[in-house]
Amino acid sequence: MVKEFQVGVITSTHGLKGEVKVFPTTDDPQRFLDLEEVILEKGRIRKTLRIRSVKFFKKYVILGFEGMDRIEDVERLRGSSLLIDRKDALPLEEGEYYIPDLLGLKVVTREEEEDVQIGTLKDVLMTGANDVYVVEKTDGGELLIPVIEQCIKEVNLEEGFVRVWIMPGLEDL
Repeated sequence: MVKEFQVGVITSTHGLKGEVKVFPTTDDPQRFLDLEEVILEKGRIRKTLRIRSVKFFKKYVILGFEGMDRIEDVERLRGSSLLIDRKDALPLEEGEYYIPDLLGLKVVTREEEEDVQIGTLKDVLMTGANDVYVVEKTDGGELLIPVIEQCIKEVNLEEGFVRVWIMPGLEDL
């Protein structure tokens, strides 16, 4: 399982007082209000930064970091990913999963009392109504499976698979 989750990407500086504009990659940008620190990652550089201020501007989060009070201190951070430790992630409800934990799982279907692998989960699309699993099929094609009770029968992170039922006609799309 993944130990860290990306919550944002620094897009640019903001003002002259050492703040950065962050494009949030989390479902809930308000979560930045509860964070005390983030892990900055850019190339081979990894550094823990303590958050001193959080503001919101349009679709961005404006962050200030302790010890970085001038624009010159943060200019080189542009393009950096901001990560959090799994222990700081938002808690999940029953039947919810962190997307990075799902990616790469085998996708299987039950045929004559046996599991048959149909592919690998390569992406999760968030459509609003329900999520959609993007499955890279073993034969090279792609299959989109809606994340609904009728189609997703079991998610087993420990054994590394998702068991699905493919609705008639779904493979023809």
